[in-house]
Amino acid sequence: VQLQASGGGSVQAGDSLRLSCAASGRTFSSLSMGWYRQASGKQRELVALITSGGSANYADSVKGRFTIPRDDAKNTVYLQMNSLKPEDTAVYYCNAYYYGLNYWGQGTLVTVSS
Repeated sequence: VQLQASGGGSVQAGDSLRLSCAASGRTFSSLSMGWYRQASGKQRELVALITSGGSANYADSVKGRFTIPRDDAKNTVYLQMNSLKPEDTAVYYCNAYYYGLNYWGQGTLVTVSS
């Protein structure tokens, strides 16, 4: 599975941003997809994930602000980030999970200034 993430940038607190991750190499609808992030000096953490069946889960820190829609027709998963906070600043990584195997895209940097 190849993953191509895009959409990062620099925004102000309270702004919105949408990340995209395009997948290829597997039937996209069979993949569980996730977004992780890694802030400077911290470990990578799960932000949100969505199963092949469409069930989504979120880290407590982003519940109510982020959503993870997927478009199987476009082989793409998104991370819609609203009400961004400075603590959301991190490199965001797209992940695909398929039968015990994890695939990672390149990171995309999100910087939120106060």
